[in-house]
Amino acid sequence: MSPSQRGLLLHRVGDLIARDAKRLAEFEVRDNGKLMAEMFGQCEYLLQWHYYFGGLADKIQGAVVPLDKKGYFNFTRHEPLGVVAAITPWNSPLLLATWKIAPALAAGCTVVVKPSEFTSASTIEFAKLFTEAGFPPGVVNVVTGFGKDVGSPLVEHPLVKKITFTGADSTGRAINEAAARQFKHVSLELGGKSPNIVFEDADLEDAVNGAVSGIFAATGQTCIAGSRLLLQESIHDKFVDKLVALARTAKMGDPSNMDTQVGPVTTRPQYQKVLSYIETAKQEGATLLLGGKPGSAPECGKGWFVEPTIFGNVNNRMRIAQEEVFGPVLSIIKFKDEDEALAIANDVRFGLGSGVWTRDIGRSIRVAEKLQAGTVWVNSYRAVSYMSPFGGYKDSGIGRENGIDAIREYLQTRASGSIPASRRQTRSS
Repeated sequence: MSPSQRGLLLHRVGDLIARDAKRLAEFEVRDNGKLMAEMFGQCEYLLQWHYYFGGLADKIQGAVVPLDKKGYFNFTRHEPLGVVAAITPWNSPLLLATWKIAPALAAGCTVVVKPSEFTSASTIEFAKLFTEAGFPPGVVNVVTGFGKDVGSPLVEHPLVKKITFTGADSTGRAINEAAARQFKHVSLELGGKSPNIVFEDADLEDAVNGAVSGIFAATGQTCIAGSRLLLQESIHDKFVDKLVALARTAKMGDPSNMDTQVGPVTTRPQYQKVLSYIETAKQEGATLLLGGKPGSAPECGKGWFVEPTIFGNVNNRMRIAQEEVFGPVLSIIKFKDEDEALAIANDVRFGLGSGVWTRDIGRSIRVAEKLQAGTVWVNSYRAVSYMSPFGGYKDSGIGRENGIDAIREYLQTRASGSIPASRRQTRSS
């Protein structure tokens, strides 16, 4: 299949997503409890990834390389790696499958997707669109099951040349070790413990809204959740009052209702883990400012709900400041000045996302350059785009998704060189 044909088919997939956005959203809400309001917007945005990478499919260009060897012609070409294993988590199956499938197909690879055993339905339905768009059978495949039964054999299969994984850092480490034995290409998007830093000159209303959405959107079940809120001492008390007041108004309940603002935790093990972290935070001396209990409102029914939870008096050595909770739990940490804010922000093993709130352009540039994170948002939080590379520093992973960087993850480069025939004849005569 030519690059332009791949691009056309990816564009058709985007059109089909636009047609089926509501249906796909309903599948995912049923599977993982994500808010319908969030999923409608997300599914309508997914098509843009396919349009974007469809447009890049016929723009994968090599180069003629000048050499210091007279009469020697050298050029490069970029070739698809081959079969890609794409392993996705339960929190955002459709979005994260898209991040992997679209650039892989644009590069000319084939894909085998292994979704979480908790949330396979939306991915299975999504994969059908590629067949409908005209991709040949076997180009996009879905295999389901537990990691040890399906994921591990997929990672170790000799025909799989590239593994792209989003999930827990412990699993990512195991995948990386297994892949290394066969020298496979790997992209890993792992955990986060992202700092959201608010300086005293920030627009407090904007920053409060950004802090609330940064942690409680998707019930905190995102790798880029702004789970550490760093507040400059001079604004701490005023900011916390506004923050708690706003978070207290969040409506928990049925995720299929468009006015619900906080949905359930997706799985029972994760629900138990979140509650365990809350108890640990209390034992370590953090002050509970809001929530901290299972959701008990009538609208919560029998779901695995955890109230939006905010802890104050957190120090950066506490487990809730160092470990990824992956739930609606926010830790507030004070800082004196810019240097201390950076020291606290970078003093974790993760480096995925970060936020900076300030009116000082110079400060925003200085701080952004020193933060050890793959993405830094200034006066905003959690904004991702198909055009902007996404990935982590440190234990948050290797490789990049989205943007031009993503398509390079699925290519390998060949250099070819030759001496023109006329030159060879001259040398042999």
